[in-house]
Amino acid sequence: MNRIALAALLVAALPALAQDFSKVEIKTTRLGDTTYMLVGAGGNLGLSVGEDAVFLIDDQFAPLTDKINAAIKAITPKPVRFVLNTHWHFDHTGGNENYGKAGTLIVAHENVRKRMDSDQVLEFFKQNIPRSPKAALPVVTFNGAMSFHINGDELRAIHVPHAHTDGDTIVHFLKSDVIHMGDVYFNGYYPFIDSSSGGSIDGVIAACDKILAIASDATKIIPGHGPLSNRAELRAYRDMLSQVSSRVKQLLAQGRTNEQVAAAGVTREYDEKWGQGFIKPDRFAAMVADGLRRKR
Repeated sequence: MNRIALAALLVAALPALAQDFSKVEIKTTRLGDTTYMLVGAGGNLGLSVGEDAVFLIDDQFAPLTDKINAAIKAITPKPVRFVLNTHWHFDHTGGNENYGKAGTLIVAHENVRKRMDSDQVLEFFKQNIPRSPKAALPVVTFNGAMSFHINGDELRAIHVPHAHTDGDTIVHFLKSDVIHMGDVYFNGYYPFIDSSSGGSIDGVIAACDKILAIASDATKIIPGHGPLSNRAELRAYRDMLSQVSSRVKQLLAQGRTNEQVAAAGVTREYDEKWGQGFIKPDRFAAMVADGLRRKR
């Protein structure tokens, strides 16, 4: 797993841990004529640059805005005109206030604005998140889907319900053949599924199925965390989640507690590949059980 990504996730898990953002570097990968992936600390960024506008997907943490802008200026002198948030978590929206004050148009699913405009609790981390300032809030919201026709491409933003949260958006760059999945996809380790924000493992699986249906073997897939990916790797991730979900449901039907599910080894054959991240196998199993129990 990317160590910077892990550090960012640990910041979310341990509020008292201070991260030195001065040491973070923004790394840029070109994915097409107008499309890029940027990696720093927090969620991976997507970028469309061309004759029309600079369109940024997510904006990580507030102290990184200048570094993100510097990475973009190495590609184009144009300012960021649009920011689209894939969901409300602060490692994806932390730069919103900076961009909002600079006049950038912030776009997100309507549930993202609702959650950012009120106090929230990340129950898995036992962390209280205060209401965001006005300048950080999305000013354009949508429900199902919307498209941006810029830079010779169509960027289709699609809401995937009750996946990582209740406000997740994936972005399909149709011409560039790139898909940004936000935290619906953690590439290489067990995901955090925020059931306290309306997320569910079955929603993540359904979102993966939607993307697998529109992706080709050549499609470049940007995960919320982890390295650049592809359709085959996404399929393996989806199948792992499906198997874990099925096993946990069986145990819940037998009356097992979350603690008993955590101890049952439902992820055992996947742990070497997926269990080396910040969420260990037993906690992942308990998380899945808790989320499924909320739906019953």
